[in-house]
Amino acid sequence: MTRTEELRDRLLGFRPTDALWGWLGPLFFAVVGGILRFWQLGRPHQLVFDETYYVKQGVSMLEWGVEMRWKAEGEKVDPTFTTGVPLDVFNPNEGDMVVHPPVGKWIIAFGEWLFGTTSSFGWRFSVAVLGTVSILMIGRIARRLFGSTLLGTLAAFLLAFEGHHFVHSRTGLLDLILMFFALAAFGALLIDRDASRALLAEKVGAVPLGERLRYGPWLGWRPWRLVAGISLGLAAGTKWSGLYFLVVFGLMTVWWELGARRAAGISRWFSGTMLRDAPQAFVTVVGAVGVTYLASWVGWFRSDRGFDRNYAELNPPSDRWAWVPDALFSFGHYHQQIFEFHRGLNTPHDWQSNPWSWMIQGRPTSFFYEGPKRGVEGCAVDECSKAINSIGSVSIWWLATLALVVLVYFWIGRRDWRAGAILAGFAGGWLPWFLLQSRTMYTFYAVSFVPWVVLACVFVCGLVIGRHDAPPVRRQVGLLLVGAYCMIVLANFAYFWPIWTAQVIPLAEWNNRMWFPSWR
Repeated sequence: MTRTEELRDRLLGFRPTDALWGWLGPLFFAVVGGILRFWQLGRPHQLVFDETYYVKQGVSMLEWGVEMRWKAEGEKVDPTFTTGVPLDVFNPNEGDMVVHPPVGKWIIAFGEWLFGTTSSFGWRFSVAVLGTVSILMIGRIARRLFGSTLLGTLAAFLLAFEGHHFVHSRTGLLDLILMFFALAAFGALLIDRDASRALLAEKVGAVPLGERLRYGPWLGWRPWRLVAGISLGLAAGTKWSGLYFLVVFGLMTVWWELGARRAAGISRWFSGTMLRDAPQAFVTVVGAVGVTYLASWVGWFRSDRGFDRNYAELNPPSDRWAWVPDALFSFGHYHQQIFEFHRGLNTPHDWQSNPWSWMIQGRPTSFFYEGPKRGVEGCAVDECSKAINSIGSVSIWWLATLALVVLVYFWIGRRDWRAGAILAGFAGGWLPWFLLQSRTMYTFYAVSFVPWVVLACVFVCGLVIGRHDAPPVRRQVGLLLVGAYCMIVLANFAYFWPIWTAQVIPLAEWNNRMWFPSWR
């Protein structure tokens, strides 16, 4: 083994070689998951939960490029978009003060453009596409993360049959869009990690033996970091909480770079990282985030009627801010209004929950509920239920809750970088909410980090199965146990299917699925 090969093995570890199966396994479950997500996607044909905001705003953006104010209900417009011409329900002369950036609403609007603005299939189409593609993505990401096609396929399977992800994939909300772009950024950084380590092994391996490297080589242009930056910019352009992933993933990549240079035998590995890698990484990723986020507001900049668009003209800035273009000054004032809204959002809500309870599904959010009586919509008993409850698959979320302890142990005690990477996803999507205890929050926010919930379960399953070079009997027993767990996940999915898809079932059946008082 050459020195370069030795370094490559040390820096990258075991890499699977079954390239075809590495695609076919995740792709199979992406197709299965996609079929499930698109089946009767337009049902119910009415606005579900916060679709009442984003679906309408998507229609407005198609017409005016910005969100226009929704007319008062007293004007007898149709609030469900099931009849009439949707444009009639907007005030075309008054911009609406919305508190989330435009990206997610443009994505929802794309489906409305394809299938019509009164199509419930259309306003959920784009989110269902992203939900389906994310199944393939997590399969490929897990294969790269764990160096195992089997575990990659397992990750795709778990996400395909996870309840939170399933419900959000069938609903025109923003949170799965945020999740998609955060996951895309994570995957891009994983690819960059492997590519840069392979290059580092090649450059260091080419240095003659006995010649000591002080700072290590510069690894040149790293395009996957740009991809990550654009993805994080789109995440932040969907919801501001995407910025938390930027902070955490930025620290994660610096940690990876420090470890790589140290493992390669570079004497001043810390200084080398700070001098030769960190500045370029900051400019590439943070710069891409800033440009992408600003570009996402192009509709607002081009308009003359968006909320606060003419604020600077109506309220000329002081001499201190005179150098700032009017559009940017108005843009800054608008963002100040958004910030004040989020900071003051503490109105009690029936379905609010504390982030402490999210992992155990303490208070899942009810997206939709109707109670048909006998003879209505096929109800054969005195009273039925037609509901969409965003309950995560407890077979996955409860295992992931226990897996957090395992991950912390392996990251700190065993210095397992994979455990640290998975914990980074939790840190970006979950931990920041603990700092906002006075804010009104909901369990459905947790869908933003559901990929790392799945990866946490896969990490534990990988420990149960054993390494690729473990004794055959050891792996056979492990595979049987993991296979039994997969059957439990499937049974969990089938059992909750009716209350994830608004099926009309007897009220008693709905009650049977409300395992805890806090679920009602």
